[in-house]
Amino acid sequence: MKTLADIFEHTLQDVYYAENAITKALPKVAKAAKDANLKKAAEDHLQETKDQIAKLDKVFKSIGKTPKGEKCDAIEGLIKEADGLMEEASGTALDAGLLAACQAVEHYEIARYGSLREWAKDLGHDEAHKILSEILDQEKATNNKLTNLAVTKINKAK
Repeated sequence: MKTLADIFEHTLQDVYYAENAITKALPKVAKAAKDANLKKAAEDHLQETKDQIAKLDKVFKSIGKTPKGEKCDAIEGLIKEADGLMEEASGTALDAGLLAACQAVEHYEIARYGSLREWAKDLGHDEAHKILSEILDQEKATNNKLTNLAVTKINKAK
């Protein structure tokens, strides 16, 4: 990779892989969660993630590329960490750990979409910029929901 266009396309493929991997991981999180609100948050985010994949298809099309994923080691690690929690933790620790794992994924996505959005703007990809901005806003809103869920859980535990 030597140009901004190269890193843009590579990162777009990376996040496409990540979103597809997340669609496989979220049902396991929803099943493992004991807290009804956390379970619902995971289920809701699954649908949102599927919608985001469709939006990414449009981003690829808008730049004249075929949608494809490039293995994302970061998301693989975050999912592996969540899988470990589901094996080792129980009760309140399980839900707290899953909530933190979900937020780690959101923070990763926020970082990636923030960069992609700005690169799309710099590259003159107006439609891609608009769509990536929408996805970024969704990721930020999901992170806020998870933060509020975490605060609610902490206050209940006191």
